[in-house]
Amino acid sequence: MNATFQRLALALSLVLAAPLSFAQGQSAETLIQKRIQERIPEVGRIDEVRKSPMPGLYEVLVDGTELFYSDAKGDYLIRGEIFDTRKRSNLTQQRANELLSIAWKDLPLKDAFAIKRGNGQRQLAVFADPNCGYCKKLEKELQTLNDVTIYLFLYPVLGPSSTQRSENIWCAKDKGKAWDEWMLQGVDAPKAQCDTSAIERNLAFGRKHKITGTPTLVLAKGTRIPGFVTLKQLEEAMK
Repeated sequence: MNATFQRLALALSLVLAAPLSFAQGQSAETLIQKRIQERIPEVGRIDEVRKSPMPGLYEVLVDGTELFYSDAKGDYLIRGEIFDTRKRSNLTQQRANELLSIAWKDLPLKDAFAIKRGNGQRQLAVFADPNCGYCKKLEKELQTLNDVTIYLFLYPVLGPSSTQRSENIWCAKDKGKAWDEWMLQGVDAPKAQCDTSAIERNLAFGRKHKITGTPTLVLAKGTRIPGFVTLKQLEEAMK
């Protein structure tokens, strides 16, 4: 977001007002896309323009995940969030969650290890770095999450120490136990002596799906939850 915003700010400071001519009868969506791309090409690749929940405002999707808003003529470009005051909901965040959702069937579960609690009927995927403070905080919440199978994807993004600890845990005889001992007690697993290519595949999968931080949770219905959540918040989301 920051890089795009910087490009956009620079372009806005340089752009000159100039008359533009477009074919008569074209849709507002087409007009908006053409004008923004011609006037501010630095904004990035515009993937879609569509009506937003707010009358007169159009959503502009850039580079697959970044949301901007425009008037019907493409003369103004807004970066911000839309809130529905009646429902007390953040419509921009809801749309972002939709764009970032990951279908459960697309998760490479073979590259995760499963932790079953209770009957294990519910499903949850967690991408976590063993050195991530919020991941450790989340792990304490997950200890009391019942009737769930948690698929833990080791996702070391905080440096070489994270990679080494992830490899050690992956190679442990009981991965779930090794994970809990490190995250809850600070006890390191024995040094890795196995094939750890699954961790590289996890990182590649994360880059493809723009998983940029840990923890990141994926619910069975595909909803992505970035960052720490409490047990109460997670239970509500999993309903």
